[in-house]
Amino acid sequence: MKKTNPLHKALFRILRPLARLLLRNGIPFGEFSELVKRAYVEAALEDFSDGRRKPTDSRAAVMTGLTRKEVKRHREILAGEQTGTRDVLHANRASRVVSGWVHDAAFQTGEGEPAMLAFDGPLSFSELVKRFSGDMPPRAVLDELLRVGVVSVDGDSGRLILQQRAYVPAGDSEEMLQIFGEDVSDLIATIDHNLISGESGQPPRFQRTLTYNNIPPEVMERWRRHAAAQSQALLEQLDKWLGPHDRDISGPQAGGQSGDSVRTGVSIFFFEESAHKNPKGEGPQ
Repeated sequence: MKKTNPLHKALFRILRPLARLLLRNGIPFGEFSELVKRAYVEAALEDFSDGRRKPTDSRAAVMTGLTRKEVKRHREILAGEQTGTRDVLHANRASRVVSGWVHDAAFQTGEGEPAMLAFDGPLSFSELVKRFSGDMPPRAVLDELLRVGVVSVDGDSGRLILQQRAYVPAGDSEEMLQIFGEDVSDLIATIDHNLISGESGQPPRFQRTLTYNNIPPEVMERWRRHAAAQSQALLEQLDKWLGPHDRDISGPQAGGQSGDSVRTGVSIFFFEESAHKNPKGEGPQ
């Protein structure tokens, strides 16, 4: 029997947990298959131009193995999605409010820490939301931040206290699924960049993993707490450096700014599984 090539094995390992998530959220294979076709078409049309013009439907059909009719249908769907009501990418509004609270000096104490805020009035939570979340109702943003424990209410003054420096929604909510899409997409894009960095002449991006496979179970609870605390501390340190450079926070700079904005960051995630279960993604050999 022909051995599965390394890319097939890697893909199966990626798709196995993805299939679990899709099934839990009621996405059947036919629907997933349509999305994969659409991704193939967009990649062929957008990422494989010859520098002068984008590939034609015919060339995209050859590259993807789809018919020209299928390519045309998915291209038209993609064009409709891009001209429709599309939210600002990678900018969850509640997250922007928290970031503004952390970095905008107007909402900080004299020591540079996030201040306790009244709900209404000058330099209040409502003003923070207006500045960093546009037309979102301040009460709706506050209710969400209270729900996930990012904000609490001081029992004596009634002022709002920022408990965590990051907003992370819970469960299979729309916001959490958006974060899932962004995080996995970012990781795959970084790996893809590093795979071709040698031939493209671009420096590789930072990508490291710490892993052991013979850890006793009695260590795990302490390890989870330690890893979470150290990871949070590192992200907060990096945020203090990078956050003030964000144009939404820094505002216009002296001398002006040129060029398109860049989306960048560092992602940390924790993983664990039994070391004695069959390795995921091996597939048929």
